[in-house]
Amino acid sequence: MSVVGSENNHGPPPEVSLSLPTSPHARAKRRIATLMDEVEVLKQDKATKQRFELSRILRAGLTSHRKTTYYVSQGRAIRCMVVLYTPIEDLIAENDRRCEHTDGDANIEQDRLQRGYIELTKALPWIHEKLASFEHEESDEMLRKLKRGADAARGDDTGTLKELVASWVNNDCRPTPLIRTSDKHRRGFVSDACGKLLCPAEWRWDDPVIRAGIRDRTAAFIVSENSWPLFMYQDYDADVENLERGLMKSKLLIMAFKAIFTSPSSANEVDGKGDGTDIIENHRRAQRQSDQTKVKTCVASIIGMQKIRFALSNITSWRTVDGDFDYQIYWSNIVDFFENAPGPAARGRVNELLEWWTRKVFGKNHRQDLTPDVVSRMSVSALATQRQEKEDAVFDSD
Repeated sequence: MSVVGSENNHGPPPEVSLSLPTSPHARAKRRIATLMDEVEVLKQDKATKQRFELSRILRAGLTSHRKTTYYVSQGRAIRCMVVLYTPIEDLIAENDRRCEHTDGDANIEQDRLQRGYIELTKALPWIHEKLASFEHEESDEMLRKLKRGADAARGDDTGTLKELVASWVNNDCRPTPLIRTSDKHRRGFVSDACGKLLCPAEWRWDDPVIRAGIRDRTAAFIVSENSWPLFMYQDYDADVENLERGLMKSKLLIMAFKAIFTSPSSANEVDGKGDGTDIIENHRRAQRQSDQTKVKTCVASIIGMQKIRFALSNITSWRTVDGDFDYQIYWSNIVDFFENAPGPAARGRVNELLEWWTRKVFGKNHRQDLTPDVVSRMSVSALATQRQEKEDAVFDSD
């Protein structure tokens, strides 16, 4: 028993290491090499993650840049095709108000805002859906970019017409001295040529009493937005007994429209007679519907009228009120002329005016009128039908 007990006291036999003795220096070098490999793997993983993150940021930035560029470019149409002054937010707010209050109660100003919103959705067909789907922050950002484009376009157009209108007036009126394209101080009522074009339709600029009264800004001769300027009339002459005759038909308006919406050089192709000759070569829109052309021409001509008056005036920077003349009310008066006709007879004359503008700007192209019924009666279709009938006759005779 004592032998067994003594054997148990020794415990299990010690484990024998199978390692072969190596140099501590060599082992340290291998551990360092292993750690360096692990560090390199970590660096590669980190670099991969950084490249991925950078790529994500660049894609997001590129997407944001594309959105910014798109919205800014689209916004350039707003001050030309929709409204000249009204903030986009006001148009949206009025449409929202009408959606929430269906009683149909609206004043004149609210009707103007709603018409503006409708024109906005025509000029930018995607905006209504965007406004419905975007969060508030996204919507605000989009509207800021649209406004940036709108303001930039108005500034560009104003600067372009400042020089062009001077050259047009010089060519048509031959003033002495000629109007300098780079200087506005000698324009306005100081200039006989500009003064006649800016003169209200109810007065005659050639009358020295009227001319002096306008220049001296007397109470008897107040030039305000309540008068139609002569530059808006065909041949710059108005019939006080029929003030609608020739209104909105001046050569200057058409030239301004074309300079803004096609190219400055195309403005020289205007004949000014109103007979509908092919005056545009580089602006053929075969697929444009007739009613869309009318609407866009109407609104665009309104814009042209605003900018022409500014170009003829002697004010050097854009502002809403020039002396006694309020541009915003002037804008409303022109819109009301087109939109608020007193009856069907007046509406018919407005439609004739829009047809006149359409011919003057887009020429006599009528591809939109080539309906299947019209095409079927033309010689190509008629010949095809005749040939088929002859084939059918031969087949029946056999």
